[in-house]
Amino acid sequence: MAELCYNKEGRLIFTKEMKKEYTILLPMMLPIHFKLIQNTLEHYGYKTELLETNCPEIATEGLKYVHNDTCYPAILVIGQFIHALKSGKYDLNKTALMITQTGGGCRASNYIHLLRKALRKAGFEKIPVISLNLSGFEKNSGFKVTIPILKRMVAGLVYGDTLMLLKNQTKPFEVNKGESLRLIDKWTEKLTKQLNEGLGSSIKDLKNNLNEIAADFSNIKVKKERKVKVGIVGEIYVKYSSLGNNNLEEFLENQGCEICVPGILNFMLFKIDNRLEDIKLYGGSWLKKHIILVLLNYFKKIEKVLIKTISKHSNFEVPKPYEEIKALVDGVIGYGNKMGEGWLLTAEMLELCGSNYENIVCTQPFGCLPNHICGKGMIHKIKEINSKANIVAIDYDPGSPKVNQENRIKLMLSIAKENLNNTMEDPKINISKRSTNQVISKYSISHQ
Repeated sequence: MAELCYNKEGRLIFTKEMKKEYTILLPMMLPIHFKLIQNTLEHYGYKTELLETNCPEIATEGLKYVHNDTCYPAILVIGQFIHALKSGKYDLNKTALMITQTGGGCRASNYIHLLRKALRKAGFEKIPVISLNLSGFEKNSGFKVTIPILKRMVAGLVYGDTLMLLKNQTKPFEVNKGESLRLIDKWTEKLTKQLNEGLGSSIKDLKNNLNEIAADFSNIKVKKERKVKVGIVGEIYVKYSSLGNNNLEEFLENQGCEICVPGILNFMLFKIDNRLEDIKLYGGSWLKKHIILVLLNYFKKIEKVLIKTISKHSNFEVPKPYEEIKALVDGVIGYGNKMGEGWLLTAEMLELCGSNYENIVCTQPFGCLPNHICGKGMIHKIKEINSKANIVAIDYDPGSPKVNQENRIKLMLSIAKENLNNTMEDPKINISKRSTNQVISKYSISHQ
């Protein structure tokens, strides 16, 4: 068994010996994306497991060891870890945890310290915690984010965004139920194989793979049906995690909706771009600015590939480029509002409204100040800009009953359905048909 090693500050280090023996538990947020990232880590010799548990006991465990005023995502992530450690499923002498550390002004930067404190209180102080960060905060001899790993992870996020986008536009209309999910499994396996062979992350490979993915989803038989379109935005964890938002996507699907969840690539661009805003506002070295610009241009190049490739398949709606999304909030909210999701949250709502997903659920942890300002606080302004906006802000918290959340969403949906029915009598209707090679097609209806 690997010997425990501490640094001079008393932090337990994840060592090279531990890499050989330990299983690293990963919290779940984005199932498709995280599965590809997990597979990349496995290829580089790390034994990992994604925690897919989703039960009320997780929040209960979190509240035992984390103050209830703490951000809801922290309560859930820490609760999920401790729930797993108590399950008896893992050898506690050969188990480690991994958590992201953003380094920004959000409390998420301090989750790792809250986690270690909770582990001590729960009697798991000998469980090492690995910080996944790009800011050099904590280093472990047994875990390093190298350029090849990082490149594969970025590719995994792009593929995850694409699969999520196409699945959401196909699954509600498919004739043969389950085809979309089977395609995701197929492509997860295929992409994992490519990435493990050193392929799939170049611009050329991205173009080829994204084109094939879009073609596969285009060939799924779908039926003509008009559905309420709903966008989901908010704090990054409760926006994506079914544990964090009480299975919001499943609930909306059961209500007969077509959903749109903006991808993680926007958030990555936003975080990189924020560093440039810092330099504009507060100054900085030319070298730092140059490095940020190189990174930003690389992500924009990837984004362009995604949008251009999917646009070739006219049956799918594609997201707007980051620069266009950013321009939507010019004069609406300042670009200095960058804590958490910041101005991007406002921009995503405006983008959704302009893409016929004007019915929006804004998910936010109770007490998350950036989200209450840039999300809930901007609803009135967004409605002034786009009168079709039908937005409901939902707080997610251990004390918020699920039934109350769903009832508020149903009220929003009742207005959405009424608006949808009114369009049936509107002569100004544009029908966007799916490709003619499909036996059955779906169409979308929007005001001109």
